Amino acid sequence: MTRKVLIVGGVAGGASVAARVRRLDERAEIIMFEKGPHVSFSNCSLPYHLSGIIEDSEKLVLSSPETFKKRYNIEARVNQEVIKINRDAKTVTVKDYLTDQTYEESYDKLVLSPGAKPIRPNLTGVNRDHVFTVRNVVDIERLNAYIKYNGIKDIAVVGGGFIGVEVAENLRLAGYNVTLVEFANQVLAPFDADMAQILHKELIDQGVELVLNDGLAEISEQCIITNSGRKIEAQAVVLAIGVQPETDLAKDAGLEIGETNAIKVDSNYLTSDKHIYAVGDAIEVYHRLLQKPTRLPLAGPAQKQARAAADHMYGMPIRNNGVIGSSSIHVFELNAASTGLNAKTAEQAGIKYDYVYIMPQDKVGLMPDSHTLHFKLIYEYPTGRILGAQAIGKGNVDKRIDVVATMITMNGTLEDLKDLELTYSPMLGTAKDVVNHAALVGLNLLHGRYKEVKVSEVRELVESDAFIIDAREAHEFNAGHLKNAINIPLSEFRDRLDEIPKDRPVYIHCRSGQRSYNMVMALTHLGYDHVYNISGSYLGISLYEYYHDLISGRDKIVTNYNFN
Repeated sequence: MTRKVLIVGGVAGGASVAARVRRLDERAEIIMFEKGPHVSFSNCSLPYHLSGIIEDSEKLVLSSPETFKKRYNIEARVNQEVIKINRDAKTVTVKDYLTDQTYEESYDKLVLSPGAKPIRPNLTGVNRDHVFTVRNVVDIERLNAYIKYNGIKDIAVVGGGFIGVEVAENLRLAGYNVTLVEFANQVLAPFDADMAQILHKELIDQGVELVLNDGLAEISEQCIITNSGRKIEAQAVVLAIGVQPETDLAKDAGLEIGETNAIKVDSNYLTSDKHIYAVGDAIEVYHRLLQKPTRLPLAGPAQKQARAAADHMYGMPIRNNGVIGSSSIHVFELNAASTGLNAKTAEQAGIKYDYVYIMPQDKVGLMPDSHTLHFKLIYEYPTGRILGAQAIGKGNVDKRIDVVATMITMNGTLEDLKDLELTYSPMLGTAKDVVNHAALVGLNLLHGRYKEVKVSEVRELVESDAFIIDAREAHEFNAGHLKNAINIPLSEFRDRLDEIPKDRPVYIHCRSGQRSYNMVMALTHLGYDHVYNISGSYLGISLYEYYHDLISGRDKIVTNYNFN
């Protein structure tokens, strides 16, 4: 008997279900419904139309209804919205916006992939004509046309998540004056504050006005007003505050909604109705590290869910590993990626943890385009189980984070990561890759072979006049140093031991932490009991302090920053 499968929503989730069902069943009748004009488009690429990186918006559309029909014998009905699910009759009610008619369509299996919609806060001015959200091709075309046609100069982007940062970046690349406003104290929540400072500096350096710790209060015709009362000129406003799952259809049908206010599904992506599946941004998923439900509106997980749902529909066994949350982003000249838990979420979850922050080169230093790679590895204490990682740099940060994501999925530890055999070429990496390096440092900390303080603690050390040694050479020290640091280079310290006290803690840094680590180990073996390496060292200190110094006007703890 021919099976009839209806799919609500296209893009990553719905279109992937349709394609998988067709590969499993050539005889199935497959119908997709999309209330907009495009059934399959690259929503993650939408911001790049604003800068002209993707010049023609039509290229954002990946497949048309005609293509779906000719290639896969899948019927894609655009501009048609499923407005009701009639579970007892196993039918859906559909509104055709081109004919303004409604009709019913029966199903054997129904798949919900309605996605998530941008949040519009209930504030004065949010419905003005110059206020936009970004969800689909129509949205991005409307925004682009408006700012070009009206000769807009000043644009405010509200929200510092992935969409907000990407929209701000591409508008800035297009030559607009861009202000990015974020309610929290940093952009991009998957990154810890120490790593986010690197991205803050990049945004500022590229001309984006960055406003943190201040939310949107009101939108007027020519400006926005923040919670602090600040007025920011803006003839166009993009709301990127976040998204909420589209659950109205599921709620009206009496389907169970989870504790995160998304559609609840079981391990096979079945809803509370055995004939209805749900995938993508609208569903609740299981976080394997936090061991609780969460939401993860990303294309990669949506595609995996789609395949799993289709497989289960045809009696094929599936394995649901849960999610860990892996993502990446390009921010002007930097690449950034993260996976698993950051230190903040680990702490909130009550997980005992520690972390490593290192900054080796991303490839052999002799090679062209070798750059510093900032890498943070979070692990459970005392097991050494890997919990997460963050990487920022100009090179292949995604490769390193993908390795860690794999280790997390395999329940890997620092010992496993230390011994992981990876490829090496001087043009592509280093013989001891950054992930191996981080694991070795983590094991040293875990086993108490040396002690360190974090970059976030350095200001307090300087202000309390702690004994700090700068292990760099004199010319490096003279170019910029901590105000109370004493310059004792690694090349000289054995001849200057009388200058290093044994009766008080000694904190040591260099540029990136390698030379200072060697001095810490040597002094430890020489009988110094309270010697600490400063994680991140001078480069990390400069990056961590810079943005806060800039916006607060506070006294600097350095004589001059060093970002190289």
